[in-house]
Amino acid sequence: MNCPNCGGQELGVIDSRSLDDVVRRRRRCLACGARFTTYERIHLHDIFVIKKDGRREEFSRDKLSSGIRKACEKRPLPTGAIDKFVDNLEAELYKVGKSEVSSSYIGDLVMEGLRKLDHIAYIRFASVYRKFADLGDLKEALDDLAEGQTPTSANQLPLLPGGQVGRLIKCQR
Repeated sequence: MNCPNCGGQELGVIDSRSLDDVVRRRRRCLACGARFTTYERIHLHDIFVIKKDGRREEFSRDKLSSGIRKACEKRPLPTGAIDKFVDNLEAELYKVGKSEVSSSYIGDLVMEGLRKLDHIAYIRFASVYRKFADLGDLKEALDDLAEGQTPTSANQLPLLPGGQVGRLIKCQR
């Protein structure tokens, strides 16, 4: 590991803390004195994702996190909620114990989690994941979400005020 400030390789650990399945370390460069934080995760084994077209690619936490962050962009979520969500998804994939997991399984896990985390992020992700072809598909997803669902986030507003989903679709036609 190199210092991000000067590139020096001699580093000292100032503080080390275990946070769930991550180890947080405060480090100091012995050459320039710069301080920075690193996070270490246990790498259990490689998981390969089987794509819809049959290709296999190595699981990428960053790719998963990026897609979820795009769906949650500009949403009033608590700090760290997305990281915790991604941590839980990754842990779930490792719990399966398989070296290969289908992309649809991962997508379904994300959809289930986003449905609980934030309804707007859920619809955003679903519109890309399910490839909505028209407003009917969107309306169906909204109806499924609206059936008996209440927002779980304290900061989250209702998706649409009662009964407006049908009016919205009729107005678009």
